[in-house]
Amino acid sequence: GSLLLAAHFYSSPRAAPLLPSTALGVLLLMLASLLAYAGIRRSLRNASLFFSLCLTISVFWCGYGVVFILGGQGVLNDAGDFRNALVPGLVTFTLALLIIAVVGFLCREVILATIASAVSLASAHEVAMHYSAAFGSSAVACNYMVVCLVGGYFALGRILYFLTKEKIALPGTDLAKKKSHEQIRSTPGSLNHFAATGLILNMLSASVFGCRLLGVTGKLFVGQVPWLWAAGIYQIGICILSYRAMDALMATFFGFTSILKFAGGYCLLYPVWQPEEPSFPTPFLVVFSILFAVLALFLALKSPVDGLYLLFYVAYCVALACRPKGFFEGGAQGVAVAIFVASALMTLIHLYNVKASAKIPTGKGAVKALLARSTFLKLREGADLHAPYLGYSKYADAEVLGYACSVLASFALTTTGDPQAPLATVVIPWVVVAGGILKLLSGSVAFARGKTLESSAFILYAVMWIIWGLTRYGGLYGTTRSFHAAVGIIAFMLFNGFVVFCTLFLNVAWFFYSLTFLLVAVSFLLDAVHALPAGYDIAATLIFGLVSFYCFLSALFNSIFEGSCLPMGRPIVQLSGVGGGMTKCLHLPARKASSVKRIADILKNGGTCGIPTDTVYVLVAACNRPDAVEKAHRSKRQAQDRPMSLWISSLKQLEPAKHLFTPLLWDFMEAAWPSPISLVVPRGEWVDFLGMKDSAKYVGTPQSIAIRIPDCSVTTHLIDLVGPIVVTSANPTGEADTTHHNQVYAKLGDKVDAVLCDGPSPENIASTVVDCTKISSGNVGFFRVGIIPKAEVNLILILFLLP
Repeated sequence: GSLLLAAHFYSSPRAAPLLPSTALGVLLLMLASLLAYAGIRRSLRNASLFFSLCLTISVFWCGYGVVFILGGQGVLNDAGDFRNALVPGLVTFTLALLIIAVVGFLCREVILATIASAVSLASAHEVAMHYSAAFGSSAVACNYMVVCLVGGYFALGRILYFLTKEKIALPGTDLAKKKSHEQIRSTPGSLNHFAATGLILNMLSASVFGCRLLGVTGKLFVGQVPWLWAAGIYQIGICILSYRAMDALMATFFGFTSILKFAGGYCLLYPVWQPEEPSFPTPFLVVFSILFAVLALFLALKSPVDGLYLLFYVAYCVALACRPKGFFEGGAQGVAVAIFVASALMTLIHLYNVKASAKIPTGKGAVKALLARSTFLKLREGADLHAPYLGYSKYADAEVLGYACSVLASFALTTTGDPQAPLATVVIPWVVVAGGILKLLSGSVAFARGKTLESSAFILYAVMWIIWGLTRYGGLYGTTRSFHAAVGIIAFMLFNGFVVFCTLFLNVAWFFYSLTFLLVAVSFLLDAVHALPAGYDIAATLIFGLVSFYCFLSALFNSIFEGSCLPMGRPIVQLSGVGGGMTKCLHLPARKASSVKRIADILKNGGTCGIPTDTVYVLVAACNRPDAVEKAHRSKRQAQDRPMSLWISSLKQLEPAKHLFTPLLWDFMEAAWPSPISLVVPRGEWVDFLGMKDSAKYVGTPQSIAIRIPDCSVTTHLIDLVGPIVVTSANPTGEADTTHHNQVYAKLGDKVDAVLCDGPSPENIASTVVDCTKISSGNVGFFRVGIIPKAEVNLILILFLLP
């Protein structure tokens, strides 16, 4: 990328540039996506300055590339437009990359710091070049050539590092040296190393409006939209990554700020098709400032400095609400300047605290020490702070953002707008981005955490907000109404009716949340059939917004404090079986060795458990506990034609009985295992060597037993702790196999003692069951063809039949 820019600036004094603007812009967009991918992939392994540098340059080149494309397509009419479009981004990345360079040099990341400083100097020279003819483009090109040379050295070092299998590492290119140290310090929830990039994106959007106030740029226009929307898109990405870092509060904050960025871009884009500037709905912005204030209060409990920083956005929303033209007014632009400065300082603090051993104090321990004396409020802490009720998740809970988006979308709909000019009032960004895109994100995260009902509702409501927002406030609806629109709304109401019914078994808050959305859908339907009473739609959206605000507060309280200060309530209809709160089994994450040990203790004491395997989830019991095996048999309602099987962890467990197996069968077992292949072998005295005793009558048939060694480290480790286990599928006989720990809990949760949770199973197909009772004659049969095909099993057998 730097080589392209160096060639561009070396050739820019010429009449015909070496690279056309459109081609350069497209290439920069492609390289920006690759840089983002490289940074994110690296960030998932360890926290480093590499991620911040890659993402910062990626968003820089993304906005930069789109501006070049606009210039190449004639949207930017003259040099003045090109300067006004480029300068806000160049100013931002000059300072942001300088901060990254300073932190890099202080933390001895010399290579990364050199690249950051060179790009920062290039951006600074380019700004000077736009305002003074004394600065030529050669200085910019020289800085990019430095990046090319240093980047080439870094790439060479990484290539040598991998080719020599980590034996040769050029100085400054070994990213793994401090990996373990950083991972120890960066425990989940303690440091969010994605936050620094999110703060840089806040600098970028603030720079667009701040430069206009300070006179650095001459106007606000469509050429600056690429910076705002690039910042908004990347901000949503940072929001997702913050959930990965188990930082739900900062993720919610970045979701909020992405809405403002998309709204700012919409306002600058609007004059393209209308001469006047758009107006802002005051109620929405007041509510938005309240949400920012509440979030700032809760964030201050974790980090007072971060909480104070959020107050700038409270002031920003108030400034936008006070003036009808919003982003185009001087008050809001003045707050944007303050946000730019505050974001730069916060970026420095976050970057330095992630990398350095000595921290810049942010007051994290002060509030914790203060609340330690309180008996009413106690902060939630611990390694499993963000663990879902069932199993574990890679993401923190996103319900706070989901409820907040419902509040924003509902209050945005209270603005009626002008039917003749629906786009003149800024409603679409609030409804589509907040109610639609971010709600889809919340639903996806909820699904990843095993919340099937909540995720379904969030996704359903997001689709409704997007469709209705674009239709009603995008000029697609018009003054006429359509029967087809009414049919579509009725379909949504039917789906939501099912959601309302299901929430009866969830809790009171969710019941009213889904029920009040049904009132909003009724207002949409009445509007479609010309029967909407005056004021009904505003009343319905206000009721839904207030219920959503309570859910927002409740989710915040429950994520920060122990206990239930603002409870969501109990289920309205209490079930007596699974999910009814009568007998809920343990759910233990499979990634923890302590969980496997607890499952082993339960099995040794006569319990039954659902566990993951190399195929689907299974129900197991220790074979030396006849009572447990009988319990598993009853809980499964085991059919006689589907007998239970026996699993071991190694053939060493059968070694004392090796003489009871034919040599060919023994060799076949050695060749076939570990794998998803169950071998049905003749029942014999070898069963007694496994200590089955009275359990044997429940396993297999009177003539044979299916036996297997699973190809799953968790399962074999469990068998090492317990001994041979009796296994059957974790579902009532006749039902489909279970492929997720949630399904085990739903189907057998009141009949098992624990579930070892490992998320989705690696396969959706069960093991292949091979009949080896007549293997001595060279033939095998198949009771069931599963994940391993017949041809592969026969190939194993043929290889051992060869002389």
